[in-house]
Amino acid sequence: MESTQLIDHFSKYIQLNTEEVELIHSLFSYKSLKKKEFLLRSGDICRTESFIISGCLRTFSIDENGFEHTLTFAIEDWWTGDLLSFFTETSTSYNIVALEDSEILQITKTDLDKLYLKVPKLERYFRQLIQNAYVAQQQRIDQNLSQTAEQRYLSFVEKYPVLLQRIPQKHIASYLGITPVFLSMLRKKLSQR
Repeated sequence: MESTQLIDHFSKYIQLNTEEVELIHSLFSYKSLKKKEFLLRSGDICRTESFIISGCLRTFSIDENGFEHTLTFAIEDWWTGDLLSFFTETSTSYNIVALEDSEILQITKTDLDKLYLKVPKLERYFRQLIQNAYVAQQQRIDQNLSQTAEQRYLSFVEKYPVLLQRIPQKHIASYLGITPVFLSMLRKKLSQR
């Protein structure tokens, strides 16, 4: 069953009994995405939160000049979605696209609320997940405001070494707030040290 990986993931943080596992199986639905297929498009309402079983997805926005700005990447055992749109049921300004063929498990807000009521320890799990995401976002904002492009790149390499092999350089450049050409020059400079 596809949700085994999700149960394994939850089990790293909390203990689940058989009844709770069965409830999780019943509330999550499976979806597969082909490379370049969109999970979410700007203007849509994010109706689900998604757990990545396999693959890699990218969340990005497009500015008025047509430039893409990458906010996040998500790989196996990570979550993706637009929490603002999900919780407020308003349109998103983000796009989420598969960078690789991907498999995900999704839960709707109604089913997540049901899960919170029936398995309170999962509400704590998701609260901690959101808190950690908030802290990471604050750190990223601080890095973008106070660090050089080189420092941001080196931090990315240290924090996400596995992503370097899986994500096209143009998307890493977008995440770092630099051009692909500048990233190429930066990588060349660092390799010569």
